[in-house]
Amino acid sequence: MTVDQQIKYLRKGCAEIISEAELRARLVQCAKEGRPLRVKAGFDPTAPDLHLGHTVLVRKMKHFQDLGHTAIFLIGDVTGLIGDPTGRNTTRPPMTREQILENAETYKKQVFKILDKEKTEIRFNGEWLLELGTLGMIRLCSKATIAQLLEREDFTRRYKQGKPISLHEFLYPLTQAQDSVALRADVELGGTDQMFNLLLGREFQASHGQPRQIVATVPILEGLDGVQKMSKSLGNYIGICEPPEVMYRKVMQISDDLMFRYYELLTDLSLKEIESLKRSVADGSAHPMEIKKKLAIRIVADFHGRAAASKGGEAFRRVVQNKGVPEEMPEMSLPDEMRGLGAIRIDKLLRATGLAKSGAEANRKLRANAVSVNGCKHREMSYDLPPDASELVLKFGKKWARVRL
Repeated sequence: MTVDQQIKYLRKGCAEIISEAELRARLVQCAKEGRPLRVKAGFDPTAPDLHLGHTVLVRKMKHFQDLGHTAIFLIGDVTGLIGDPTGRNTTRPPMTREQILENAETYKKQVFKILDKEKTEIRFNGEWLLELGTLGMIRLCSKATIAQLLEREDFTRRYKQGKPISLHEFLYPLTQAQDSVALRADVELGGTDQMFNLLLGREFQASHGQPRQIVATVPILEGLDGVQKMSKSLGNYIGICEPPEVMYRKVMQISDDLMFRYYELLTDLSLKEIESLKRSVADGSAHPMEIKKKLAIRIVADFHGRAAASKGGEAFRRVVQNKGVPEEMPEMSLPDEMRGLGAIRIDKLLRATGLAKSGAEANRKLRANAVSVNGCKHREMSYDLPPDASELVLKFGKKWARVRL
């Protein structure tokens, strides 16, 4: 590919590149030197599983790999202990090093569902940050001022609101910038909310006599609600380790408008191909649901394979479209305190199965006619157990569970 073609390919799904002129020059320079670009992206393993929001960044790393460059998947075993303050209104609760390393092992397995293992370096920033020592950390802190750090939007907001900012949080952008120096990164990728940290990395490199890294940001992926950032804590996420049928069903929940953003950020389709899909929906030659099903197949296949994706589609048609019963669902035995009774409290059973988080939630769903027992809608608090029944199949909203009697 020509340099122009490479830049066009890399631009897809990017929010901003600082700067394209620098990227062009670096591509030309590396081609002359016969070496690949070193493309860095950092991930703090603060949870055991990745979701699709994380993969926007991972996919952009893959695009660089497609052009022959080296992706550096940086695991923040030290920055994870500090806690990324980006977008936070309060200090993150601390994690133990054991938790960080345990989660890191799952990250290493998950990213190779997208990245090429042969073109990927997996590094831990503890390699260099733990060796800094007290004097090294003092020197690191001397490279930025409090005024500079308070330019960060999240720090500024908390400062103006009188909310506490712990001193260790100021270390986060400094250590992330030091990572770029240690890795001699040509490019650093990050979300749009990471711009301050990414630009600081450029300044740190310059102070060490290194060429400034090119910064490329990717948009923050909206979750299933189409409004908030995809997040496990908000419950609007699609986990890449979730079962195929769950992933497929969740993709089908997104709005028709959000569907095309997912196409752009979560697939390798070109912008030209995505525009063609948009036109087919707009002119009525294709139904939005069919285009969304193709998206679901693509996303699930990336993490589970094509056969599993097809199975997920079949489950969606059977359970959601044809209102059938899923083949797989959580199973449990009837709680001991409910055995031997002629009738049981459905709200308590819904809580025991984990379908309802509380009795209040169970009652709301019962009143809303959103609870089924063995395929029949049920609104009463009490349920008479059939004498010859061996199981109950519960449906609570869109969730299912089987209870053995």
